Amino acid sequence: MPEIKPSVIEYQQHRLLCRCGTLTCGALPDGVPSGQAGPRLIAFSALLMSCFRQSKRRAALFLSMILGQPASPGWMVSLQKLAARAVQPAYEELVGQLPEEPVLYIDESPSKEGRAKSWIWTFVAATFTLFASRTSRAADILADWLGQTYAGVIHCDRARMYWSFGRLQWCWAHLKRDFQGLIDGSCPTAQRLGRDLMRATKELFALWQKVRDGTLSRPAFRQQMEPIRAEVESLLLRGYFDARVHGFCKGLWEHRENLWAFVEVEGAEPTNNAAEQALRQAVIWRKLSFGTQSAGGSRFVERLLTVVETCRRQKRDVFGWLVAAVEARFAGTPAPSLLSGV
Repeated sequence: MPEIKPSVIEYQQHRLLCRCGTLTCGALPDGVPSGQAGPRLIAFSALLMSCFRQSKRRAALFLSMILGQPASPGWMVSLQKLAARAVQPAYEELVGQLPEEPVLYIDESPSKEGRAKSWIWTFVAATFTLFASRTSRAADILADWLGQTYAGVIHCDRARMYWSFGRLQWCWAHLKRDFQGLIDGSCPTAQRLGRDLMRATKELFALWQKVRDGTLSRPAFRQQMEPIRAEVESLLLRGYFDARVHGFCKGLWEHRENLWAFVEVEGAEPTNNAAEQALRQAVIWRKLSFGTQSAGGSRFVERLLTVVETCRRQKRDVFGWLVAAVEARFAGTPAPSLLSGV
């Protein structure tokens, strides 16, 4: 491993006092940062505090011990703010693209912002993943991001804040766990219902696996799903009129159309695993950091997690992209895009 030495470039701005009393100062060349850190150091520090989940203090310690760059936790906050502002244009471009996506996988997890409770949301589209940290879990958050007229398919759990947006696909992985809960219960009627629903669910996933590996066409899949769909709905209807399992079956039966969007819509899947897998990175970060201390910290986290996860999905060099974004910020030029192919 070669010796690591910081690259230091010095700019001297001469100040001159005119006879008339006017003080003039030389201007920095275009693209030169006004602070001590250059684009690569800012990008590296931002990744330390987001992707690699280091605290401000430990990130500063790394710069001092390993890179030979004196740093303090307060300075790391300044670098964090610079990185967040550099990423903002690309992040807002993704926000504007969300209502145009035909299929979205959405999930959320609780966190903290100062002393207030907050939630980290994740929106997984076909080519990008967007994170948002907000102090609300209500439907108005979705209205802000998707608008009231969103017509695509939303993959989600059965939380009510999703019910007024687009067409829903409830996660069959969640349902499978619920069916297992019926089987593990003490009520014989619930156990029987759970076993019957679990058998149909296993048949569903077996067919879906063939669709994913290309051995079953979509038209054939729809045809073979018809008896499975009829069986599931028949079981839910039977349970709807049985007091012992009415509470479990009521919502599923009355909103049974939310179970089958993946059968009819190309690009939709039976589970919300894409959102849950993406959210895992944010959950690990939250468990290590215990949330953020301010709205500014939340903006940094949501934007950097978005950059890291989207670049990973698009097989881009996340460090190179982030350096280019900071350079564009200093030069006053358009920031690079996170939309695939742009």
